[in-house]
Amino acid sequence: MRFHKHDPFLSEADMTPMIDVVFQLIAFFMVIINFEATQADERVKLPSSDLARPTKVKPDQELVLNIGFVRDADGTPLDPEPFVFYAGDEKIRISDMAAKLNLEAEFFQRKNKVANDSIKTTVIIRADAEVPTGMIQELIKLCREAKFEKFHLKAKSEEP
Repeated sequence: MRFHKHDPFLSEADMTPMIDVVFQLIAFFMVIINFEATQADERVKLPSSDLARPTKVKPDQELVLNIGFVRDADGTPLDPEPFVFYAGDEKIRISDMAAKLNLEAEFFQRKNKVANDSIKTTVIIRADAEVPTGMIQELIKLCREAKFEKFHLKAKSEEP
């Protein structure tokens, strides 16, 4: 009967740290994907346009405002006046947004250490297709009063 000698320098690598790193990467990307999804509110059905294109350069700082209706299960608006879906579940009427916009402006001014004249933060407005244009103009006016000066309007591009 023959016995084989084990080579003392031959050992298997411990895969536990490698598996831990892979699971951490998976968890990291799952969290990042969820943060990106928080800006896109499902209650807002964007209008379609053949002129809609993605922005070439992503703004350094952005404030995303989702404007839409509170709807029932059928998709029928429960309230005729649209809301701004602010910070997740908070619903604010457009006429009441001035105080929130002033708080946001103050935050960005302190963060960037700039004067009161203007804020370089881009306001991204995601408005439901059924929201009247006048309401969006009123929101832009409130943003300008709070010293925001850059705006992007979101829309879906029409597929050819």
